[in-house]
Amino acid sequence: MKIQAEALLFDNDGTLLSSMESVIRCWSRWAQEYGITAEEFARVELHGRPAAEIAADLLPADVVPGAVARIEQLEVEDVSSPGGVVLLPGTAQLLASLPADRWAVVTSATRRLAEARLERVGIIPKTMIAADDITRGKPDPEPFLLAARRLGVDPARCVVFEDAPAGLQAGRAAGMTTVALATTHDRSELTADVVVTDLSAVSAQATEHGVEIVTAD
Repeated sequence: MKIQAEALLFDNDGTLLSSMESVIRCWSRWAQEYGITAEEFARVELHGRPAAEIAADLLPADVVPGAVARIEQLEVEDVSSPGGVVLLPGTAQLLASLPADRWAVVTSATRRLAEARLERVGIIPKTMIAADDITRGKPDPEPFLLAARRLGVDPARCVVFEDAPAGLQAGRAAGMTTVALATTHDRSELTADVVVTDLSAVSAQATEHGVEIVTAD
């Protein structure tokens, strides 16, 4: 399938890279520190959501700011641990084929954490939208709409690459074309214009008017 676009917007975790081992390790430790039971923790969706929202689901409001700072500290420190961050298939090749001003990273992580993970695998985006930049996280469209605005592109001419249902919902709500990656969820859970295994099934070429994307999965 061929898609014509002016900009590509990538989720980070589960799309460009995986930090799943680190996330489980750090959040499990965090939950123990704050006295959250395994049953309470299991009921909360972690993936694709800002840490502040997760903490707010589990803790009293007055505790949340300190708890958010604590999980950020744990995750940043864990970046260099074995399995902390792993580049996913196809990421390096796809990003290398794109002009720097034609793509952005749109993540639910804080800027400090996202930069630490990306730098660990050698990715330095020119444009990034992080949790610090928004008031409403995915599934709200705000993060993707802000990215389009920063890139100076019509949202309808953007393609979103996401692995999480909340992110795909945000992309659809922003009026963007969505490409789902079956890296963290079963294909049956992913509603998108295109579903692929990972970014190794995607290629792109800069054109006079933007980017031509080809999916081969």
